[in-house]
Amino acid sequence: MKRLTTTSVCLASCLLTPSVWAQPNDTELATVEVTAPRLARELYATPAAVSTLESDAIAQGQQRVRLDESLVRVPGVFLQNRDNFAQGQRISIRGFGARAPFGVRGITVMVDGIPYTLPDGQAQLDAIDLDSAERIEVIRGPSSVLYGNAAGGVIDVTTADGRDNPGTSLRAEAGSDGYRKTSLQTGGSQGDWSHHVSLSALNVDGYREQSSTEKYLLNAKLRRELGSERALTAIINLLDNPRSEDPGALNADEVAEGRDQAAPNSLALDAGQSVDQQLLGLQYEDLAAGPGELYLKGFISQRDFEQQLPYVGDSRIGYQRDYLGASAEYHHEVTLGDLPLSYIAGVEVARQDDERFRKDVNPQGVVGEQLAEETQTATSTGAFVQGDLAMTEKLTLSLGARFDQVELEVDDRYQDDGDQSGDRRFNEWSGSAGLSYRYRPQHQVYVNTGTAFETPTFSEFANPEGGGFNAAIEPQKAWNREVGARGYLAPLALDYDLTLFSVRVRDELVPYDEGDRTFYQNAGDTDRDGIELALGWQFADQWRLDSALTLARYEFDRFATPTERFGDNRIPGLPEQTWVNQLTWEGSDDRFATLETQYTGDMVADNANETEVDDYWLLNLRAGNGWRLGKDTRLNAYVGVRNLLDEEHYANVRLNAGFGRYYEPAPGRSVYGGVEVSF
Repeated sequence: MKRLTTTSVCLASCLLTPSVWAQPNDTELATVEVTAPRLARELYATPAAVSTLESDAIAQGQQRVRLDESLVRVPGVFLQNRDNFAQGQRISIRGFGARAPFGVRGITVMVDGIPYTLPDGQAQLDAIDLDSAERIEVIRGPSSVLYGNAAGGVIDVTTADGRDNPGTSLRAEAGSDGYRKTSLQTGGSQGDWSHHVSLSALNVDGYREQSSTEKYLLNAKLRRELGSERALTAIINLLDNPRSEDPGALNADEVAEGRDQAAPNSLALDAGQSVDQQLLGLQYEDLAAGPGELYLKGFISQRDFEQQLPYVGDSRIGYQRDYLGASAEYHHEVTLGDLPLSYIAGVEVARQDDERFRKDVNPQGVVGEQLAEETQTATSTGAFVQGDLAMTEKLTLSLGARFDQVELEVDDRYQDDGDQSGDRRFNEWSGSAGLSYRYRPQHQVYVNTGTAFETPTFSEFANPEGGGFNAAIEPQKAWNREVGARGYLAPLALDYDLTLFSVRVRDELVPYDEGDRTFYQNAGDTDRDGIELALGWQFADQWRLDSALTLARYEFDRFATPTERFGDNRIPGLPEQTWVNQLTWEGSDDRFATLETQYTGDMVADNANETEVDDYWLLNLRAGNGWRLGKDTRLNAYVGVRNLLDEEHYANVRLNAGFGRYYEPAPGRSVYGGVEVSF
């Protein structure tokens, strides 16, 4: 009850007096349209918790290396592991994705209409090019009705295509811990053609031992207008990551001895990974396809991956992946009786084929015999329909439905340990309903409810009894309910976004240890309730304050493994309070300064809630200036300081870790700076 009391007090302090809400004339703002909910709408007509980040929030004074730089100001979103490139950033949205031991799990990531989340529910972020990102939209809640499997939340990134940002820019950066990055951007349009090319090279020595990274990334778009409101776009994304070292996690005694050290096995075995990936996408749009709009999309990707894990034994793993997919969407507006109806109908398919291996490694790091060889195949097929019915000029009813079929299959070609072949197929229905009341042009309230499902991944299907898939494990199901309000108060120049959410997850997938291996089961139900508040206040011509607050409860309602029971415990790896504030001053000639505070509440590291991780505050600062060197040439320079007060904290907490190795220490005070020439 204490947390609920704190929430109520915070809400009361944020509410404005009735006289302010009753102002008769609002200043008109530029229309903001969101597309992540698939049915494109104006933001104030969208009955869902959606956050948008434009290019300034992504780029101004930022390194543009990791998603947390911009997503930190989105309530309900929590990111860890910004400094271990071998493991990748872990993202959770309202608790979805929190159980991932590495990378992203249970969240749909889209880039330029291409799903970076695989059919089995896992996603990698290493090929996202933030240098060319123009916009990021975040759906802060379960969205399987829109995207199918593993859509506990959605992150949708749109990159430049050259139509709105012609010209060329060259940027060079350097900073603490051996940070170096160079990037080149060029784009423009001529006649019916437009293009944008982004190329970057990143090198980081790292704060800890065994944590260096070398990465090269190319992202390119070529667009051709075909006339009659038709267009064709080609997308190329190339990633070369020849080395990302893994320093591993430490126990409490090792942290006390030296926060910058690596785990002993990480050093002894030279833990790390290498990645080589190529992606090609092709997209066709016809905005006058009969009475509606037609969108066709297809992509193909290949990824070669090899990793040395930080333990002796079967720890050298790798795969060669072929991933391809296609989708078709039709958008149309009709009249249902006397009421306008906008709808979208579509189908999408995807397939992933992984040729996987695992090899033995001795204590000296010598790679020995092969211990596993198999083909993992995941296919997904989805059909969906979604519509907005305008009941009145102010009231809109939104309904959606989707059917998905997900099939996972393993063909085991190494059978010295028995035949691990098997397959599972899941047929899942999802639905959503929302009601939006736009009682004034720049004020909206809404209610929304929807479902989501999440299948186990291949690794989570491991059978503790041996032999193929674990037949006892099933997808987890979620039911999300939210009530929200958003708007703009012209007399105060204040925009607000307030959401109360409640999520019930049934058959939560949780890990448990048996011997020296980790298995999964549907061991419990969870309750996730909270408040998300985002405020933006332009309190002077050159000054703006942005704030994002999350107050939540993430708890097991029912949780049991074969040997333990943890009902009413907190879900590990999730702070229940986060608060971010950004105070920004912007002058003429691209001069700016931003002071940022980040508060992350305490959390627990294990299901038993026996290991607690303290809360912490971070203070970050960035500033820059610009000069005109010629008619079309500009020079910009900027500096940034992260963790200005040198606060000791953890960049990542590994959940339910063996031997007490929960902690990946974060750097202390670090500095970076850059110069950019654009022409």
